[in-house]
Amino acid sequence: MIKNTGYRKLGKTSSHKNAMLKNMATSIILHEEVKTTLPKAKEVRRVVEGLITLAKANNHLAVKDTLKDKGAYKKLFEVLAARYQNRAGGFTRIYRAGVRQGDNAQVAIIKLVD
Repeated sequence: MIKNTGYRKLGKTSSHKNAMLKNMATSIILHEEVKTTLPKAKEVRRVVEGLITLAKANNHLAVKDTLKDKGAYKKLFEVLAARYQNRAGGFTRIYRAGVRQGDNAQVAIIKLVD
C-alpha cells in the first residue's frame, strides 16, 4: 500500500530536491526574499523554519549539515536567531504572485517576517 510521506517530490530525484532546497534556504537567509513556484515555496518553508529554530537553540552542527555558505551561516546565528528569539514559530510568509507566463505555474514570494 502506498502512503503519503508528507513531502512533495517536485518532479526531481531526492538528491536533486535536497540540493535545491538547501540552495533556496541559503538564498532566503542571505536575501530574506525569494521568488519561486508555490509548491517549492511551501516545501522550502519547512527547511528555513527548521534552520531558524535550530539556530535559536544554538545547535551549530545540525545547521552546518544544511548550510554550506559561510555568510548565510554567520547571518543565521548573529542576525536571525537574535531577531526571532522571542517568536515561537512562523518565521516565513508566502505571498502568491500570480502565474508565470511561460508555463502558467503558480508563482509565490517567500519572505522572512520582520
